[in-house]
Amino acid sequence: MYNIKNFQGFNWTGFFTLYTKEVKRFFNVFAQTILAPAVTTLLFYLIFTLSIDRAYLNTENYNFSEFLAPGLICMAIMQNAFANTSSSILISKVQGNIVDILMPPMSEYELTFSYVLGGITRGLLVGLFVAISIFTVVDIKIYSLMIIIYFAIGSSCLLSLFGIMCGIWAKKFDHMAAVTNFIIIPLTFLSGTFYSIDRLPEFWIFLATWNPFFYIIDGFRYGFLGEHDSNIYIGIVFLALSNIFFLLLTIKIFNKGYGLKG
Repeated sequence: MYNIKNFQGFNWTGFFTLYTKEVKRFFNVFAQTILAPAVTTLLFYLIFTLSIDRAYLNTENYNFSEFLAPGLICMAIMQNAFANTSSSILISKVQGNIVDILMPPMSEYELTFSYVLGGITRGLLVGLFVAISIFTVVDIKIYSLMIIIYFAIGSSCLLSLFGIMCGIWAKKFDHMAAVTNFIIIPLTFLSGTFYSIDRLPEFWIFLATWNPFFYIIDGFRYGFLGEHDSNIYIGIVFLALSNIFFLLLTIKIFNKGYGLKG
């Protein structure tokens, strides 16, 4: 049995050590963890801008290329933040070296914040790489930088926390693939990333309003275009409350050792 020890004060040394380990882990395979997701997102952008009837989706304030770019950037941020934390914990469990994380004098707080910050770092790096690549060919104005930063960090934090819980829950890679294929990807693709929900039938609009990713991507897009399909304040509050809830839940899971102790 391996217990996560609780110490007085915050173990900054352990926190930075684990965070550095997480960053080095995905930088060691840069082509796989940063370059490949960015290229895939850029291919999405290229295919959709060339194949879809852009005149139909253009508005008087922006064209389809400008509409699509923020959604794809946010999608890349969320998917890679989730992939980083979930894969890190699951691989450690499968390889049997999770003990190296549990034995050092680190509390559930240091463990949670280290993993989350690592996921945020990878998500933002991929998003930045995609943004720079797209902005070299598309002139997109920034309406509110603070909104962009808020939703970029908030969404990557939320998906990092969710990735930690999924990594702890999963016993093998098939379990993680199921979460990705049946939860993450459908929620992302049905969130208005590639289209405005105003153009959907009424039934699908109703379903979209129950999709949490819709409010995240819509809020992120609002930071660029200054227009939104939902109430922007709902997205801001939802993202904040969701992060608080999943943060407390993740800390509790680490504290109890669920899925980690032998």
